[in-house]
Amino acid sequence: MSKTKSILTGIKPTGQVHIGNYAGMIRPTLDLMASNPDGDNYLFIANYHALNSIGDAGQIRQFTHEVAACFLALGLDLSHTNFYRQSDVPEVFELTQVLSSVTPKGLMNRAHAYKAAVDANADKPSAQPDDGVNMGLFTYPILMSADILLFDADVVPVGKDQIQHVEFARDIAGYFNRRYDTEFFTLPDHSVQENLEAIVGLDGRKMSKSYGNTIPLFADPKTRRKMINKIVTDSKLPEEPKDPDGNTVYELYAALAEPAEVTHLRARFEEGGMGYGDAKRILADKLDELFEVPAARFAEYMTDPGELEAMMEKASRHAKERAAAKVEAMRTLIGT
Repeated sequence: MSKTKSILTGIKPTGQVHIGNYAGMIRPTLDLMASNPDGDNYLFIANYHALNSIGDAGQIRQFTHEVAACFLALGLDLSHTNFYRQSDVPEVFELTQVLSSVTPKGLMNRAHAYKAAVDANADKPSAQPDDGVNMGLFTYPILMSADILLFDADVVPVGKDQIQHVEFARDIAGYFNRRYDTEFFTLPDHSVQENLEAIVGLDGRKMSKSYGNTIPLFADPKTRRKMINKIVTDSKLPEEPKDPDGNTVYELYAALAEPAEVTHLRARFEEGGMGYGDAKRILADKLDELFEVPAARFAEYMTDPGELEAMMEKASRHAKERAAAKVEAMRTLIGT
């Protein structure tokens, strides 16, 4: 990837941050931003996207602050990253309205989230296809496209199941550019991040707050060890060889540790001579090592929301200025 590319990614503040978020999104994003110091990096907290699933103002504010504090505690470098809340850039919503005027309804009908909701209703005898579907869910790809196109992002890192988001943004940019005979919006490309995938939870399923199987990112170490010790394993004796594939303890460790460490633990599983209690201790020790210092920083940010707000304000200035200039140019182009 060119060092001068414009990279944009966002995260929804929909719950307490857990290690699945860290391994699947936060750490890869920090690495990606650090690898592009001479480019234009944009990282935003998608608090308006979160409104589709959260209707409590206090929760939205709390989760937004937690996400911001997590990234800062884990070392986000604000010297080369524009870090902002979606709601701090009102131009996003003006652009959403303009893009709505060039986007065919049929494109929205093909959105994965909408189709999943319709398919779920099809399994309910008395349900209508659109039961439970609000316009926020139906048109969210347009808001997402505005997030991307407003900053002329060249690259949007996504997991495999999110490629459609960027494809829709390209389509919508193309609709606008053709209508106004211009190249006003950059056509973004997706960059599939293999590590932007779900990791296993405490019960072996995908780690998700809806399953109640998460490990909070900055949990108290003693509490975290108790959670890890409750992971269910098979009945193999310590001296017996064990298959690491499909083992929850191993898979969690593999998602967090360095490659050489993972290779070493895998060998210990396969050779035998190590009990599951030892494996759980190794996992807990790794989490202590990774998060002891960031946890202290996180606590400091969360106890001083005024300072956190001040840092966010400073980090968002360039994004606000660029967004205002882009929308002003758009108004001239479309005659408003």
